Amino acid sequence: MTRADRRTGYVAWQIGQIMASRIERTLRPFQLTLAQNSALAQAILDPGVSSATAARRAAITPQSMGTAVNGLVERGLLERRITPGDRRTQRLHATEAGLRLADEARKAVDATHAEALQALTPEEQEQAHALLLRLLTSLNPSVTDADSTP
Repeated sequence: MTRADRRTGYVAWQIGQIMASRIERTLRPFQLTLAQNSALAQAILDPGVSSATAARRAAITPQSMGTAVNGLVERGLLERRITPGDRRTQRLHATEAGLRLADEARKAVDATHAEALQALTPEEQEQAHALLLRLLTSLNPSVTDADSTP
């Protein structure tokens, strides 16, 4: 690895790419994409969230979130509800089937995270998480709009 490759942003990007690939494999049996998993999680964490807000929190384009939401709606895992007084804004709500699938997927993703982080002690994991979360909220303040992100 060259000195330039050791920049924190580049290392974080590499870790993100590796984790995304692992989580995508984990979600495959649930027939969920990363964006769909994020959309479902946002609708559970913040019932009535708009698709635009969910996209900002997940740091993906509104178009990608729209595609993810459409797939979840078609499968009956998510529903759009029109807000009284604001017919243009549709709010996302998980269905019972969506809640069940999200819970199963979350357990599988948690296991993938635990496996990936086993090189660190529990204390190091907490430190790394706290530092990365601080960087994330600095770079994408939208993530602080919800209690937690997937």
